[in-house]
Amino acid sequence: MKNELLHIFRNTPFGRETLMQSVYFAKQTAVSLRVYIPAFRQFLMYFENEVVTVDLDRAFLRDPTTAREHAEAVIREGGLEPHFLEPKGFTASTLPDLPVEYAFMCCPRSISDLSTKIGLGHIGPRVRNIIRNASFPILMATPVHKEWRSVTVFFGGSKNAVKALRTGLTVSRTAGCPLFLFTEAGRRPKSHYEKIIEDRGLSGQVQELVTGWLFFEKGEFRNHLYDVPHDSLAVVGAYGHSAIREAAFGSKMETIQTVLPNPMLIVGPRCSPAPGLP
Repeated sequence: MKNELLHIFRNTPFGRETLMQSVYFAKQTAVSLRVYIPAFRQFLMYFENEVVTVDLDRAFLRDPTTAREHAEAVIREGGLEPHFLEPKGFTASTLPDLPVEYAFMCCPRSISDLSTKIGLGHIGPRVRNIIRNASFPILMATPVHKEWRSVTVFFGGSKNAVKALRTGLTVSRTAGCPLFLFTEAGRRPKSHYEKIIEDRGLSGQVQELVTGWLFFEKGEFRNHLYDVPHDSLAVVGAYGHSAIREAAFGSKMETIQTVLPNPMLIVGPRCSPAPGLP
């Protein structure tokens, strides 16, 4: 797996803001940035269990004569050297295959016209499909570039929540910023979640890096989100293909990304540790 962040560039003012976030994330996490400037409306990603077809909206192909120049300017202003992805494989003449061996990928909330028609408060189905199948976490950018100076992991004790915690611990350590945990306890005591962390061998790192634990035993989830630091990267673990879990996770994830103005790092069910992860 390459220690790189993949970014699909949209040559618009909002696309500029998203690229600024990828540049910032790459610097904070000490990974390289690889930018793809689309020449076609679609591309394929051959994941282990599914081939994902990504349909881009027309804005991704806007003004191709200035796209590379604009992307290079943003990257250099952010202090990085530009590196671009040139697809080598094509399933069809206008259908490039993008590699999937990355540490992270940046996605806007939606990437196709169909997704945006659903509403700005929803993550698009194509992005969800990438999240479900990718072996790397997905960075969900905010509409406008927003720096983060802490990490907040949403920890509910599940297998994928542990993956999210591992990811959050590494990002916190690499970026040198404090870490917070966010837990909706339900009927379980705090000791239940502490034991999960202990059983996974993460207690030492949690004690070292965690600044605070936002632990809620009652109340409404969306109201609790107010306590998430405004300058924090939210790390969320996504569920798998179970219909019940998908519905529950979808509801929470949509609530997080509509209520919080923070960037999100989503750890999908097929994520495997990226370089440097414990």
